Amino acid sequence: MKILTSNPLKTSHWMKETTYNTDEIQILDKNIETDIVIVGGGFVGLWTAITIKEKAPDTNVVIVEQDVCGGGASGRNGGLVMSWWPKISSLQSFCSKEEALFLAQNAENTIYELGEFCRINNFDAHFLQKGWIWTATTEAHINSWATTIAACDKLGVQPFEVLSREEIMRKTGSSVHLAGVYEKSNATVQPALLVRGMRSVALSKGVQIFEKSGVTNIEPGSTVKVETATGHVKAKQVVLATNAWSTCIKQLSKIVVPVNSAVVVTSSIGAQLEKNGWTGGESITDSQLLVNYYRTTRDNRIAYGKGTGALSFGSKISDIFSYDQDSIDLTKQDFRANYPDLKDVEIEESWTGPIDRTYDSLPVFGQLIGHDNIHYGIGWSGNGIGVSRIGGKILASLALGANNEWSNCALVNRQVRSFPPEPFRYIGGNLVRNAVMRKESNEMKGLKPYFIDLALAKFAPAGLEDKSS
Repeated sequence: MKILTSNPLKTSHWMKETTYNTDEIQILDKNIETDIVIVGGGFVGLWTAITIKEKAPDTNVVIVEQDVCGGGASGRNGGLVMSWWPKISSLQSFCSKEEALFLAQNAENTIYELGEFCRINNFDAHFLQKGWIWTATTEAHINSWATTIAACDKLGVQPFEVLSREEIMRKTGSSVHLAGVYEKSNATVQPALLVRGMRSVALSKGVQIFEKSGVTNIEPGSTVKVETATGHVKAKQVVLATNAWSTCIKQLSKIVVPVNSAVVVTSSIGAQLEKNGWTGGESITDSQLLVNYYRTTRDNRIAYGKGTGALSFGSKISDIFSYDQDSIDLTKQDFRANYPDLKDVEIEESWTGPIDRTYDSLPVFGQLIGHDNIHYGIGWSGNGIGVSRIGGKILASLALGANNEWSNCALVNRQVRSFPPEPFRYIGGNLVRNAVMRKESNEMKGLKPYFIDLALAKFAPAGLEDKSS
């Protein structure tokens, strides 16, 4: 099967902040054999490799990455480390009560595990666990979290704390935020520093990492041959941890669609943050489907992102997933609207990135049809930093042939809704996206959305909130 590599994405602000010595990069320029080969050197690929070495230290593991580790989605997201409590109803749509609780509680636990992982391995990824605030920035979005809280209550858990209007405005530093709830377990990181730290840990455990080594072909069989332009790896087991790039494989292209997200980063504005009161370190999102997500950084900048949702024809990883001016302009516009008192603050960096979105915004794991030794884990839907740790546990268990709570969990081989083929995917996707944009624009203005936009918006994949249908 052919694998389509792409040109490196535009370097994000996070990647620029890391020191990456090109002398450290090892290119696959030979033919080798190993036990397990992992395609993709982002969070999922690295967690899988680390977990395999923890569980089976004598297993030989190789990672092949087309850019550098973190050069894709892992090194260009907003840095919000979130749980699956907002998706509890979606989990229950295909899980038992017990399994949904197991996955949601483990998703929360991974946040604490991540902080401990950084501490034990003595690297600084700017991990800060100050919680997350889910807000409403228009009257139409107040109580968007009500069904989620009700679902949690039925399960006997209370991960959310309802905030008063005064508290929400004080904690977010903006009177635009009208209501909200707080989840204390959530954290923020500098994602590229996290990837760099994970890469170092993987190397220390004996994982071989080949970067600048894009995979061009995978030849299935009892021993799989993974080819690059200058060499190949043969292995009994293969793990595909390729995020949005998974759509170059026909089976996987049916269950995920790459959409873009944009991030802008301000200049350092410590005094102004102090003045408007946004000093607690919490991350924030609003309740739009094309969600705004934002947080402050250690050096007193604001990193402000928006799930802008632009598509490419044929799900190709094109320039809109690296630097798309229209998406960046939308993000700047929402930043200025949410923080009007910061209208003169300079935007110093901006970029876009890919999100591998499923219909319910939860990942799916399994094996390629007819190839039980080629495993995949895709569909992180913009929320992969923390829960990719779970992905690593699942994929490591599958690749090692383990029969445990992870290989048998409800995320493995689950039935998921598929997306239509082209050209309906692109045409229909843009039709729905434009309807969502008009709907949310009217809601933000306090206007009633048009019926046709409300109807079309129902076809959109799930966002932050639950969507079990």
